[in-house]
Amino acid sequence: MAPRARRAGSDGITDRDREGFYRVLYGRRDIRSQFLPDPVPEAVLRRVLEAAHHAPSVGFMQPWDFLVVRDRELRSRVRANFEEVRREGAEQFSGERRRLYESLKLEGILDAPLNVCVTCDPDRAGPAVLGRVRVREVDLYSTCLAVENLWLAARAEGLGVGWVSILDPERLRALLAIPPGIVPIAYLTVGFVREFPPQPELEAKGWARRAPLDGRIFLDRWGSAYPVGPTPGSVGEPVRAGPLAGTGERPLRRS
Repeated sequence: MAPRARRAGSDGITDRDREGFYRVLYGRRDIRSQFLPDPVPEAVLRRVLEAAHHAPSVGFMQPWDFLVVRDRELRSRVRANFEEVRREGAEQFSGERRRLYESLKLEGILDAPLNVCVTCDPDRAGPAVLGRVRVREVDLYSTCLAVENLWLAARAEGLGVGWVSILDPERLRALLAIPPGIVPIAYLTVGFVREFPPQPELEAKGWARRAPLDGRIFLDRWGSAYPVGPTPGSVGEPVRAGPLAGTGERPLRRS
């Protein structure tokens, strides 16, 4: 009989659990070009949305809603919104940078079998919210945490997610009949994928590189150097190996 994994803490989370979490975390990608047409089972989608709904929120206000978009004609209109704003975005760049921008695939609106628009209702908890005193935007920040939960849960289910930020939010509001006062935060494309790339696409294409952590940690005061940390230990090491790290193996699908 195989030995049981050692408990990592009093809450019963084991080393194996923790390692699995880091594999999911480091294996997450912003997916644009790897989507398969296979439908997402309702039970899987429900688990992912439940995970998003369990995100932390200031004052437990839970300001989010999730608008699932399946209709292809509607998604085509959202994509037209994207194309218009993408052309506008190209004007920010010139020369080789612009050519690279125009060569990148920056959305999978029609490739993915479904899209999800995550919205924020700033008035969900009423005018007085515990914790929202001087920082009024905590409702927006809380909704972004729901997006992160959704993204990680999707990755654990073998689903890719892409965040389409190149959109006009007011046109999106009109297309999706989002009421006044409700803020569209993230338009996400969701579906099974051929593979999870081993590194972010923008890094692979030479757009940007991940900055080292050590230069971004300060001690007590901004700019005060923090001691350089150790190399990540065994928990972080396996994240680039196996199907969750993008070797091309198809993940097990749960129904």
